[in-house]
Amino acid sequence: MILIPAIDLKNNKAVRLIQGDFKQETIYSNDPLSLAKGFEKSGATHLHIVDLNGAEDGKMIHESTIKKIVDETNLSLEVGGGIRSLERVKKLLGLGVTEVIVGSIAVEDPDLLEDMIKLYPSRIIVSIDAKDGYVLTRGWQQTSRQKVITFAKMLENIGIKKIVYTDISKDGMLEGPNFKDYALLLKETNLKIIASGGVTSLDDIIRLNQMGLYGAIIGKALYEQKIDLKEALSCLQKGSSLA
Repeated sequence: MILIPAIDLKNNKAVRLIQGDFKQETIYSNDPLSLAKGFEKSGATHLHIVDLNGAEDGKMIHESTIKKIVDETNLSLEVGGGIRSLERVKKLLGLGVTEVIVGSIAVEDPDLLEDMIKLYPSRIIVSIDAKDGYVLTRGWQQTSRQKVITFAKMLENIGIKKIVYTDISKDGMLEGPNFKDYALLLKETNLKIIASGGVTSLDDIIRLNQMGLYGAIIGKALYEQKIDLKEALSCLQKGSSLA
């Protein structure tokens, strides 16, 4: 399983929101590039970036920050947040981003999603943000009528290979992931699943790895020093489990 540190960008700072609430943010760093370099130094190979300005109002203001991280690290970047056009996908991939994460448009405009998949078959990840079994859109501000499992199966049918799944009731709460939902997605689909939201401890990471998830994103637990990245990566490499 791949361990993926997260940087949420807002106004070119690294922040975290509580349960997706734009009014509840904590600023963790004014220098996202040095954060990314620190993650790489600890052994990370991937980085998850969310553009919160993009998610909130569709504006893309972090190109230079993203480009610096691409140019000055060897991390594979997956970037999401407010990506609702082919033009923006092309722009991000042109900056050197490895994969682009789309959310709202997958629900609201499946035809556009299919166009993206045709153009970039291995570089589109769909983010499923859910609460109470239903998919959320627009930066967690709207609930759709789509049930999670039905939606995940539809994505698989049109050619999506990989999803990021977040139970937003767990995100930023340091309470542990929603293992039940991950088990259901693994059972009902053949998608590569990246866990996001609530990954709080080494135990969580080991359990997700044992379940067979493709990856796990860790954010607040790193910033609050609940998880030591180097130790967690070492633990995964050894395939060890805690007694």
